[in-house]
Amino acid sequence: MSCLMSAMSAQPVHVIGGGLAGSEAAWQLARAGVPVVLHEMRPQRMTDAHQTDRLAELVCSNSFRSDDRSYNAVGLLHEEMRRSASLILAAADAHRVPAGGALAVDREGFSGAVQQALAAEPLVAIERGEIAGLPPVEWDEVIVATGPLTSPALADAISRLTGEDSLAFFDAIAPIVYKESIDFDIAWFQSRYDKGDGVDYINCPLDREQYYAFVEALLAGEKTSFHEWEEKTPYFEGCLPIEVMAARGRDTLAFGPMKPVGLTDPRTGRRAHAVVQLRQDNALGTLYNIVGFQTKLKHGEQLRIFRMIPGLARAEFARLGGLHRNTFLNSPKLLDRELRLRAMPRLRFAGQLTGVEGYVESAAIGLLAGRFAAAAKRGRQLAPPPVTTALGALLGHITGGADAATFQPMNVNFGLFPALETRERGRERKRALAERALAELDVWLGASRAAAAE
Repeated sequence: MSCLMSAMSAQPVHVIGGGLAGSEAAWQLARAGVPVVLHEMRPQRMTDAHQTDRLAELVCSNSFRSDDRSYNAVGLLHEEMRRSASLILAAADAHRVPAGGALAVDREGFSGAVQQALAAEPLVAIERGEIAGLPPVEWDEVIVATGPLTSPALADAISRLTGEDSLAFFDAIAPIVYKESIDFDIAWFQSRYDKGDGVDYINCPLDREQYYAFVEALLAGEKTSFHEWEEKTPYFEGCLPIEVMAARGRDTLAFGPMKPVGLTDPRTGRRAHAVVQLRQDNALGTLYNIVGFQTKLKHGEQLRIFRMIPGLARAEFARLGGLHRNTFLNSPKLLDRELRLRAMPRLRFAGQLTGVEGYVESAAIGLLAGRFAAAAKRGRQLAPPPVTTALGALLGHITGGADAATFQPMNVNFGLFPALETRERGRERKRALAERALAELDVWLGASRAAAAE
């Protein structure tokens, strides 16, 4: 049996896509002693959103969202991934920047750390170039982690194989401002409710008149036009363009990304009618992204409208917002519990292509795909993590928990977890769910290590 396992392990697992999910999958495979070929098409073929050829490049926000493991599902997922020896979380922790209770990173330091770790790993070979179409038949174990910007050739091949049209939605990118161009006679540092260090965000206040003028400008501003085939493609609700939110009602933004609660303007000693927050984007603290300001406004309109914000009248932008089309599979119908494509089980899928939304969720599915593939290479089957864990709840949702007829991208949340048999509500319920999750994750990890050692 050991000779068979050795022969099986000698054949590498091919991971297609060097984003967060692909990088995490490759790392988990290598940590399990399985050789990996990590394929990344950049820089030979770039995407509409990427700017570099680095592995694990962050193309939108630099935030991994809440790091609260006791009361927030994504913070719990962070902790589960740390306990699972995640490369993505290790790199994020090493390159975090101030963000209150959130985990935000210096994007260049983060991606550089991931790339350096994988390049230094003897069991990982990084190959640059596009995999156009289905992988060669001799690749017996493949993880497809090409993300929401999968190349057309591969997306078309998958669509033909499964008989399913690729689902799609639009994702928008927030602009980044040079700190030195912000007017601190108006703007000030403060975290909402003084969380974290209490001064992790830059705040720009708007009074009632300024707020409504800004909303009107957003609504009237010239937007990026769609191709005819794109017009019915839905947005992901968790990443709506700022002007789309504004169109839902004049006060929507004041109760959303521009809510002023927990903040006090030091010039007046009072709460403003609305506040625009900017979050540090790099370790040097020279770049700040505008929180929640994903947009499809044309670039000239962004300069005009965003400079209406008090404190940003002379703002200079390192990057303006943008819009790109994301694709994902109808995973509840197409994938099994080990992320294998039912129509071709040698192919596993990971990351946003499976219909999870968010950096951490994408990396989490990459982590699981890597562990499943490593077990398969050793002639074993790895039991999925319990559905009571964040990893298991997310996996369960995309591989059968969601309704295939209405499937849309999903962030991790406590609504995906099995209910507790208690009467606890609110924060105490969340804490109990988190405690149960971590206890059962530790049991699963222990069992996985014991099985791998046999």
